[in-house]
Amino acid sequence: MNQFTSVNDVQDIKQLLNDALALKDDPYSLQHLGKNKTIGLVFLNPSLRTRLSTQKAALNLGMNVMVMNMDKEGWALETQDGVVMNGTTVEHIREAAAVMGQYCDILGLRSFPKLVNREEDYNEDFFNKFIKYCGVPVVSLESATRHPLQSLADLVTITETWKGTGKPKVVLAWAPHIKALPQAVPNSFSEWMCKAQQEGMLDFTIAQPKGYELNEDFTPGANITHNLDEALSGADYIYVKNWSSYKEYGKVLTYPEGWMLNNDKLKGTNDAKVMHCLPVRRDLELSSEILDGPNSLVIHEAGNRLWAAQAVLKQILTGLS
Repeated sequence: MNQFTSVNDVQDIKQLLNDALALKDDPYSLQHLGKNKTIGLVFLNPSLRTRLSTQKAALNLGMNVMVMNMDKEGWALETQDGVVMNGTTVEHIREAAAVMGQYCDILGLRSFPKLVNREEDYNEDFFNKFIKYCGVPVVSLESATRHPLQSLADLVTITETWKGTGKPKVVLAWAPHIKALPQAVPNSFSEWMCKAQQEGMLDFTIAQPKGYELNEDFTPGANITHNLDEALSGADYIYVKNWSSYKEYGKVLTYPEGWMLNNDKLKGTNDAKVMHCLPVRRDLELSSEILDGPNSLVIHEAGNRLWAAQAVLKQILTGLS
C-alpha cells in the first residue's frame, strides 16, 4: 500500500482487518518497521480521535511524529495554479506539500469540504494536489468526500463483536442535526460496507429521508429505503450519522419526525448494537438512553481507531522498508 485514501487502495480487506486485530493483541511487536521513520500529521480542521489515534498508532510502530495544525500554525495556502498571489494566501501548495515531503516519510492530511460547490468538493482538488506534490505516501485523515480510517475502524468493530451465525445486518441510519454536515463519513462507511457485502461478510442497508440520498458511486449494492422502521427490522448493527443533502448540495432539508434513534426503536431490531463516529449531539442525533446503555459501541468503536490506523501504517511501512 503506497497511499490510503479509500477502500479502493486496499488490496485485501480481510487481511487489513486481521492486521488491525493482531496489532490490538500485540501493539508493540513491529516497532522495527517505524524506526528512524517520521510521519507528519497535517490538520486543516479540528480533530480529537483522528489525531490522537493516528499519533499513538505511529508511536506504537516506533515512528517519530510531527503534528502541524495548518489552520492555526501555518501560512494560508494557495491551491490554484496560474494566479498572482497578491491576496490573502501566502504559500502555494506546490511548495508547502513538497517541503513537508522532504521532512517526512509518510504524511497524513485532514481537510473538510466547504459544502458550497459540489463539483469542487467531489473533485478532491486539494487532496489530489497535496498527494501529487508531496512525493511520499499519504494517509487520509478525512477528506471532502471520505473518512477511510473511521470506516476501517467501524468494520473492525463489527467483525470483532459479531457473535451470531450467518451474516449480520448492518444499517446506516440518517439522523437529525442543526448544521449542514459533510457526506464524508456516510460516503466512506457505505463504500466500505458495500465492499464487505461483496466479500460476503455482511448485508448492508441505508435508511434516509427523501432528499438525503448519497452519491450512488458510494452505494453500489446497498439496499436503500426511506423508511427507518423497515430498515431497522432485524438489524444487528445500526450506524447513526447525519449528513446534508447531496442533490441540493450542502443544504439541510425538512424531514419527517421520528428519525432520532431511541430504545423504543430498538425493539424492532435484533437487539442491535449502535455505532456513531463521534462527536455526537446527545438527544438530537442519538438519544442519551442509547449512548449510556448496553447497546452502545461508540467508545469501543473509537478505541478501534487506534488499531485501524496502526494496521494502515504497518502496510505502508512494510512497503517502505
